[in-house]
Amino acid sequence: MKIIHALFISLLVSALFIGCQSSTDKIEVDENEVEVYSSSREFDLQGHRGARGLFPENSIEGFIGAVELQVNTVEMDVVISKDHEVVVSHEPWMSSVICWGINDKPVPEGEGLKLYDLTYEQISNFNCGSQPHPNFPLQAKFATFKPLLSEVIAEVEAATAELELESVLYNIEIKSTPEGDGIFHPAPKEFCKLVLEVIREGDILNRTIIQSFDVRSLQAMKQLDSSISLALLIEESEGFEADIAKLGFAPAIYSPNFSLVNEELVRACHDKDIRIIPWTVNEEEDMVRLLDLGVDGIITDYPDVALTLKL
Repeated sequence: MKIIHALFISLLVSALFIGCQSSTDKIEVDENEVEVYSSSREFDLQGHRGARGLFPENSIEGFIGAVELQVNTVEMDVVISKDHEVVVSHEPWMSSVICWGINDKPVPEGEGLKLYDLTYEQISNFNCGSQPHPNFPLQAKFATFKPLLSEVIAEVEAATAELELESVLYNIEIKSTPEGDGIFHPAPKEFCKLVLEVIREGDILNRTIIQSFDVRSLQAMKQLDSSISLALLIEESEGFEADIAKLGFAPAIYSPNFSLVNEELVRACHDKDIRIIPWTVNEEEDMVRLLDLGVDGIITDYPDVALTLKL
């Protein structure tokens, strides 16, 4: 395992605080935080892909940085490698936007370099942290790698213990599509089995949310373990009732694009005892609007900005 020192991350976070003048006030949650995700929990601040506005996305450094910022939940994406390892990555291919190849060779544009065709040993040799990101100029840059989900869990748990912080929740997105079956990833049931095995081995089942745009994956996970909390991701809604009907059951969380959220949608979710946690909310004015509407949390690349609002 590649060990990341919490002190290094702490120094990075401190430097970012000075630049952004952010607050690190602790978000209070009830003492049942480590129980199964519940509608009684207070506002849920989730660091998107760790804290993508500040650190390379889906990196161990980013997740520990989010822990230092004292988010409630670290949000991440997972894909599957050729040797059936659960890898933390947004795209199921090596993205030229964030990664360089071995010996700093450019990564090909497009979807050609599929992670499902590579072993994890091959995947881990790519540098996915040094390249400037065109959309996140404040993002710290340093060489890092796409970690295994098991590595992320181990490092985050160790960091929270060392820093004497509350245990965080994990929001894990299964990146599957019907078109990608057998090409970019295994079929939903196999995909879910691999992810569930890692979650159980990491002893975080009661602090895990599984989210997906693919209703098949949520349905498969529910069949495998009905105790796990599920979140339905929505990019283009067919209407709240239609979205839930397509899934076939009421999830713990309805997680739409933040632009879709209005008072009626918040009320519809709460009437069914479903929490509403929109993504990806990066502008302060949008955060304030959503807080006024009564959402139950936000997913953001900039948890430091959200913390200045004294959630």
